Amino acid sequence: MDIQKYDFEQKKTWDKFILNSKNGTFLFFRDYMEYHADKFSDFSLMFFDDNHLIAVMPANLDSQTLISHGGLTFGGVISSNHMKANKMLEIFASLKIYLIQQKIDKLVYKAIPHIYHRIPSEEDLYALFVNKATLFRRDIASTILLRNRPSYSKGRKHIINKSRKFLINVEQSFDFLGFMSIEIEHLGNKYGKKPVHTPQEIEYLASIFPNNIKLFAAFKDKIMLAGVLIYENSEVAHAQYIAANELGKQIGALDAILDFLINSYYINKKYFDFGISTEDQGKYLNTNLISNKESFGARAVTYDFYEMSVNQI
Repeated sequence: MDIQKYDFEQKKTWDKFILNSKNGTFLFFRDYMEYHADKFSDFSLMFFDDNHLIAVMPANLDSQTLISHGGLTFGGVISSNHMKANKMLEIFASLKIYLIQQKIDKLVYKAIPHIYHRIPSEEDLYALFVNKATLFRRDIASTILLRNRPSYSKGRKHIINKSRKFLINVEQSFDFLGFMSIEIEHLGNKYGKKPVHTPQEIEYLASIFPNNIKLFAAFKDKIMLAGVLIYENSEVAHAQYIAANELGKQIGALDAILDFLINSYYINKKYFDFGISTEDQGKYLNTNLISNKESFGARAVTYDFYEMSVNQI
């Protein structure tokens, strides 16, 4: 097993592998990972077996800790359809030697949730267990299995029916800057926080990945009242940002958008994911937030974080 640190000359090889992998998403394409390259010291790895690329791992180095990846919600080992359990154990065994050689003390591993797998891909979870990794964080997300989901709650049905009386127009929009201004105001007023992405970053990323990053907005008299920014993958439509202005909240504009996405636009997807409702490294559950998502028929999926010292890999 040969492990190589990624460099720019391998961009095409990396991206082609992600495209044909069994658990990769567009988040792992180099153009997405490197939009904020100045914030992270990239240390992505490529695993070769008999000169054949069999796996990659997006990662960055923070002091003497390797993180998979600090700028992404999740990371981990991305593998081909041919990956099997014993080969994954070989990858982790070789990784131990490599990290020791690089004087790296610890690996923080952000496992890819199973909903993003095109075919079962949890060989890495078994390898983590065998190598005595510790689960130190677990976030809970809310996801709808679209082909077999619970119905909306009575309260949710009422709000959606109410929104229809206002003749709200829901459509795909390319006004990313306009939407992000609503998002910034929403997060600032409710949580005292800012979005992870700037408006300019979202506009830039959407221009590079127009088939994956889409904005759906609700309009009344041509004024944007609310929006849902979707990160679309082969199996999952993920709501990256959701926000409405005051009028939009009053007349159920967000409900109108989400109902359209769940029951029309993404009806042929496998999952619709609302994302996490936890804070403080997963220790605090925002019950109001998760209840709102569950009222659409969403149920729990976990996002897990593991920690391994090099001596235990």
